[in-house]
Amino acid sequence: MRKTRLAVGLLLVVWAAQFAVAQVRTIEVLADKDSRYKIAGEKTPEITVKPGEPLLLRITAHKAQSMSRDGSIHGFTLLHASDRSRVPGWDFTLKPGVQEFHVTAPSQPGEYVVVCTVICSDDHEGMNMKFVVEP
Repeated sequence: MRKTRLAVGLLLVVWAAQFAVAQVRTIEVLADKDSRYKIAGEKTPEITVKPGEPLLLRITAHKAQSMSRDGSIHGFTLLHASDRSRVPGWDFTLKPGVQEFHVTAPSQPGEYVVVCTVICSDDHEGMNMKFVVEP
């Protein structure tokens, strides 16, 4: 009887772990050569998430006009829209190609902004995107 309970408990733990992994939402973003973030099917890219939602950011980066000394071609940094302060754990430098980042959405609902932190071209200042955490 004790072994049966242990086996059932172990199965529940394995099932819960698989369920949690299945709940990670993938968001695909293009950091493009024209110094713009893009999301397929959206004219004006915007990311909307739930507080604390687990996310997989899959970012494809294409070189604009310049790159930093370490080979980075774009940045992807999340800022609080109200005071432009950085959100911890959301500061990535992008090299050419596809990169994936496992992150958790901020727990505080509100508006945020994604900005490029690598001077990628003369149009670098326009490389931003709205990011919303729903209440």
